[in-house]
Amino acid sequence: MIKSCSININGETLVVETGRIAKQASGSVTVTFGETVVLVTAVATDEVREGIDFLPLTVEYQEMSYAGGRIPGNFFRRDMGRPSEGETLISRLIDRPLRPLFPDNYHYETQIIASVLSTDKENEADVMAMLGASAALEVSDIPFLGPVAGVRVGRVNGQFVTNPTISQQKESDIDLIVACNRAGIVMVEGGSSFVTEADMIEAIFYGQEAARPMLEMQEELKRAVGKPKRIIPAKITDESMLAKVAEVASPLLSEVITVSDKLQRQKKAKDVGNAVVAALSETFEAPESEVIEAVHDLEKKMVRRMILDEGKRIDGRSFTDVRPIECLVGILPRVHGSALFTRGETQTIVLTTLGTERDEQRMDTIYGEQFRSFILHYNFPPYSVGEVKKLGGPGRREIGHGALARRALVPVMPEKEKFLYSVRVVSEVLESNGSSSMASVCGGTLSLMDAGVPIKEAVAGVAMGLVSEGDKVVVLTDIIGDEDHYGDMDFKVTGTESGITALQMDIKINGITRQIMQKALDQAREGRIHILSEMNKAIAKPRGEISEYAPIITTIKIKPEKVRILIGPGGKTIREITSTTEARLDVEDDGTVNVSGTDKTIVDNAIRMINELLQEAEVGKLYMGKVVKIMDFGAFVEIFPGTDGLLHISQLDKERVNKVTDILKEGDEVLVKVLEVDDNGKIRLSRKAALGETL
Repeated sequence: MIKSCSININGETLVVETGRIAKQASGSVTVTFGETVVLVTAVATDEVREGIDFLPLTVEYQEMSYAGGRIPGNFFRRDMGRPSEGETLISRLIDRPLRPLFPDNYHYETQIIASVLSTDKENEADVMAMLGASAALEVSDIPFLGPVAGVRVGRVNGQFVTNPTISQQKESDIDLIVACNRAGIVMVEGGSSFVTEADMIEAIFYGQEAARPMLEMQEELKRAVGKPKRIIPAKITDESMLAKVAEVASPLLSEVITVSDKLQRQKKAKDVGNAVVAALSETFEAPESEVIEAVHDLEKKMVRRMILDEGKRIDGRSFTDVRPIECLVGILPRVHGSALFTRGETQTIVLTTLGTERDEQRMDTIYGEQFRSFILHYNFPPYSVGEVKKLGGPGRREIGHGALARRALVPVMPEKEKFLYSVRVVSEVLESNGSSSMASVCGGTLSLMDAGVPIKEAVAGVAMGLVSEGDKVVVLTDIIGDEDHYGDMDFKVTGTESGITALQMDIKINGITRQIMQKALDQAREGRIHILSEMNKAIAKPRGEISEYAPIITTIKIKPEKVRILIGPGGKTIREITSTTEARLDVEDDGTVNVSGTDKTIVDNAIRMINELLQEAEVGKLYMGKVVKIMDFGAFVEIFPGTDGLLHISQLDKERVNKVTDILKEGDEVLVKVLEVDDNGKIRLSRKAALGETL
């Protein structure tokens, strides 16, 4: 049965349809907005995946090249290769609000695939894919505590806009994605240009209201064509075993949860788990993994109770305290910019490298080819948490954290026209115990300043947590790993003293109120200002000069009509300059030439060669030219590459000349003087006037 629902957004119709295509999937829908179309499917296996204690869910988002009328640029000319950074980030964006809404005991292998089939290059597909994923789950037999809907919120000329177009986003000072279910907000992701906390609150709750009609659409679809949900067996709990675990473990865990050192705490917790397993082995037949899980659950309850009832945190800080901070800059001698940022047991070394225009990141997307002059990469090696793992390429987590840190810093980066360098920042996490992405933001600011990048302001980030039960609500500043794990919210906020530049929020409970969110943002601002003051002690503003090891870039302007002369036939001339001087030349059609090299001498030599090549003829100046063509009325003489003038027969000699070839032949070198350059650039030369002269 084909069923569709629609709503109107900004004069465009948003349509969700099911039952027409991909009917063998457990659930499938198409989402259409403008001329952008996304197909989303959800499939779950019939067999439970045994021996796991996690949700076996994978979410894949793919942008098909044909959607934008493009042929893939890779060798095989195929889609379906390694996901791009953008596709990975959107896959995460869809996954995060859905994952908490599956039943606890759900262990069926489940896959969601969102494919962009068409794009009008104005209406973005990411929030449409999120809506489609929820709708596909709603109409399927897969148990799901939805629906969920996501909207993009922009603000153009002071007015909030739902799902702004790509053109509108260029004028917007907010780019926020808000995901909601019926109970409230479940996820927030986005950035802004120094927006205040109050304005950000308004944007978030505007997004919640804008999402309500999308929830109603899905509920209508489910009522009309939804399949009966499969029954998930309830998890069997041995209450007597849990009681014994509590009896044995509680006194031991009461000491564990106040150990501030992460590794010691983990070791003591592991020892407690082993002790409880040994104590219960003779009385209960429960699997060891079940006992360990029960100990873990008890530890979570005790930590939450300690925070809510006793007002104490694991490491003894107050709820608003930031861990001790140490900032060092310029720690590596040959790196263009470097910083070591340490906050408690989280530490990053952040490195900045300056490059030329050729070092920009090229991205081939369905919206066209794009270039990025500011790159930020985040690496999380296993030693940062005391583990041994095989090294490989970045995973979704690394890509996501890097994107968040980059979004935080983009608003303070200098305009490309004012700072010609490409900039790459790399954050290497050395130790991790909570919010290494925010440490990357802080270290990134310090490293950029150390490199002499003229950023507008310093940016800092802090991760906020929440623990709530009934009427008791506690907001925690600068959470450590266990507080994130045991808490109800992970809320990362970055910004300057002027305002917010990025935020990311994942909520594990229902019903986050405006008051709680306001408190979290206000508390985050206090923490951010404190961190900025600590960073300021290490370096307060960008260095006045870039590193001596960074490339030197000089911009010169030539006449647009001279560009072809500089490039030469088949690029011959420009290749000759670069091979001779070892400089890089980037030439624009408007005559802008960026000359870069490893030192000033290289750049100066290249500019000298360019000036010699493209020099303008000066009236009265002598030139040693080369005869390039003989005519009856005179000769054409090239006075420098690409520029020639007419040497009239009357200007060949002081005596009368009958034939040009009596004096000159092609290929001869001849000293001439420029008599005139007319308004059209034509040059009149004289050999007669140059007789007796020397260069």
